[in-house]
Amino acid sequence: MDQLKPSSANSCPLTPLTFLQRAAVVYGDCPSLVYNATTYTWSQTHFRCLRAASAIASFGFGSGAVVSVVAPNIPAMYELQFAVPMAGCVLNNINIRLDARTISLILRHCESKAVFVDSHLRSLVLESISLFPPDARRPDLILITDEEDYIDDRCDFSTTYEEMLQRGSTDFEWVIPANEWDPMTLNYTSGTTSSPKGVIHSHRSLFIITLDSLINWSVGKQPVYLWTLPMFHSNGWSYTWGMAAVGGTNICLRRFDAGAVYDAISNHSVTHMCGAPVILTMLANYPRAAPLRSPIEFMTGGAPPPPQVVLRTEALGFLISHGYGMTEVAGVIVSCAWKPNWSRLPAAERARLKARQGVRTLGLTAVDVVEPESGRSLKRDGVTMGEIVVRGGTLMLGYLKNPAATAKCMREDGWLYTGDVGVMHPDGYLEIKDRSKDIIISGGENVSSVEVESVLYSNPVVNEAAVVARSDEYWGETPCAFLSLKEGVSPKPHEHEMIEFCRERLPHYMVPKTVIFMAELPKTATGKVQKYVLRDIANKMGTLSAASRM
Repeated sequence: MDQLKPSSANSCPLTPLTFLQRAAVVYGDCPSLVYNATTYTWSQTHFRCLRAASAIASFGFGSGAVVSVVAPNIPAMYELQFAVPMAGCVLNNINIRLDARTISLILRHCESKAVFVDSHLRSLVLESISLFPPDARRPDLILITDEEDYIDDRCDFSTTYEEMLQRGSTDFEWVIPANEWDPMTLNYTSGTTSSPKGVIHSHRSLFIITLDSLINWSVGKQPVYLWTLPMFHSNGWSYTWGMAAVGGTNICLRRFDAGAVYDAISNHSVTHMCGAPVILTMLANYPRAAPLRSPIEFMTGGAPPPPQVVLRTEALGFLISHGYGMTEVAGVIVSCAWKPNWSRLPAAERARLKARQGVRTLGLTAVDVVEPESGRSLKRDGVTMGEIVVRGGTLMLGYLKNPAATAKCMREDGWLYTGDVGVMHPDGYLEIKDRSKDIIISGGENVSSVEVESVLYSNPVVNEAAVVARSDEYWGETPCAFLSLKEGVSPKPHEHEMIEFCRERLPHYMVPKTVIFMAELPKTATGKVQKYVLRDIANKMGTLSAASRM
């Protein structure tokens, strides 16, 4: 047996791009994508992706070049998840909720060669490009238009997406990665201002997470998947490629509210959806919500769903699954695997169990809760808190141009340290208790308290600033700012003035919804702000209601 070695026949590089080719054969005449009045089959989607890949390759960027996309959940966005890496380039989906300054920083940091820009976001991207230093190379811009768009000024764009497709060839031989460890995607964990963290995933890790996500969620053949999760969020948790693997129908919405979602559910007989808990809240609180004609599987993550929201949505007919993941692991790698005997428990107890993160999926090798400094495993008692660590084939290659951050996260002991704090229950199920580095999760978006604090500190009247999470009826969590003012400031600013100050300098989802003025912020003996004291104050203030923000 020692003489049996890997060969070119049995060691072909793993990549989820092969799923599209198979879908065109197996499901060629079946619908692949529905958007407004447009419907494509898997055969058509395959040809369109080949054309797009052919045209991108003709730009001559070279293997491994970064190509960015700034677009919502529309057909071109879906096609580019395949076409960009099929051209040998690295796909960079950018969060459309970021401000121009942050997008400019991302484009410069990753040295993007081209940006596909949705027509509704053209002013945002053009502003971000205008912030480039005069001597910096600017990426090519390709405009994505809808049928109803009329664009009379295209001077900043080299071509449109549909024009580019016309120049492409369906005979294009897409670029198979030379090695399955080659980079395929680049996603930024948040809009940081000084040290952006660009997560690089390989073809291999994305192949594993895609199949793992389908198995974990028990997704059968030809589901009808409604895109209520942005594709720019960790590549839609891998279901972009996953839908090709099972011949699913992608229902795309440019923008959505509860009414649009319920209409899509009714019109297309939706079977599966994903999204942050804020989507569940939106669906549960819709005044005209009625029980579904047939159950819909709903995978939620990004923050623990409130048990009362789980109760309300399940009463409507949504079957809630709760998963845990992060950009660094490409998707959901811990899920609350349901045990049959739990179904006999009272509804409130079932909801509480579903709010736990759960156990590792098949694609992950191990998950543990450890003492952060020593790496020692902690008691599985549901009480002892430590840092969550993971290892397995879905992990990232590392952070772009940031070896120090990569080494800090992926340590020599063979674990990826997530920065999340949790407990392990006696039954082996994981539960997150807090987040290190004070990350606030608002509507599924990560908000760095440090970044918000830096903006507040730029206000000339602010002496001290600290930001923590406050419970929010709609968004789950929103930033709550605690400020002390410089001595002698008069007149003292009002809460709304500080909120407007932040609104002019931050993406709107990062803006504090609550501002509390204090004579002095509580501190430790060494002068560090005691954020746990501030969190306690925010908790005692109660949940911020939608009405209170109007």
